[in-house]
Amino acid sequence: MNNYFKKAILISSLIFFIACSAPVGNENTTILINTSLGDIKILLYDNTPVHHDNFIKLVKSGFYSGISFHRVIKDFMIQTGDPETRSDSKSMFPDSLNSYTIPAEFRNEYFHKRGAVAAARMGNDVNPEMRSSGTQFYIVQGVKLTDEELDATEQRINNSTKQSLFSKIMWETSDSVKNSGNTIPDAEIQEIASLKMFKYLTSNPDYKIPDEHRNVYKRIGGVPRLDGSYTVFGEVIDGMDVVDRIAEVETDDGDRPVTDVKILKIKIVK
Repeated sequence: MNNYFKKAILISSLIFFIACSAPVGNENTTILINTSLGDIKILLYDNTPVHHDNFIKLVKSGFYSGISFHRVIKDFMIQTGDPETRSDSKSMFPDSLNSYTIPAEFRNEYFHKRGAVAAARMGNDVNPEMRSSGTQFYIVQGVKLTDEELDATEQRINNSTKQSLFSKIMWETSDSVKNSGNTIPDAEIQEIASLKMFKYLTSNPDYKIPDEHRNVYKRIGGVPRLDGSYTVFGEVIDGMDVVDRIAEVETDDGDRPVTDVKILKIKIVK
């Protein structure tokens, strides 16, 4: 991550938190999302307080009114929260995932079951800490999976985790060397990072999907390959039929609905 990008994130995050400095209590909160295709009621988890408070501040400010679901993939998820989708233009909207970010809050008890609400984010190549977008979120539709499919998913999760961790170690090692004023060859930086990675692998077992989660994925479905990589901070408690309705709409080659599906308003109901 270059210095310009890090400074941009720092400045935008600072501006946001100064503007939204009023404290918000960490309580389970029920939110009603009124969309052009029906209502979705979600519960925000209190054990992901940064995402919980950030979302409530956005709701109270009216931020989401008029924003579209700009990425819809049947049997996967529906995504919204890009402020640029308020425009009536029918051109492709660029994702504003780098508007500001918040720290990841991964918790083992929260996973990508059907109806999970999670934060979108930029890719690992520019976001090795897997920080969440401050505004964009998605709701999981998913599909039911077999044990064989879940075994294959475990392998993909472990491979992805290792790749992400190695990228993070490489970035931290390179950044540390630069900050020290020293100059060493890239090959040496890679060797240092490889040794750190080897130490991690020898002391940390591969991830296994918990039996409880497996049962849920087999019974109601979800998208387990995203676990541990994207922060889940809530779940749908009413209105999955509306999520399914949105997931069924016709989309273009960029996964954007041909006819806009908009958030008319989001409000706190409890």
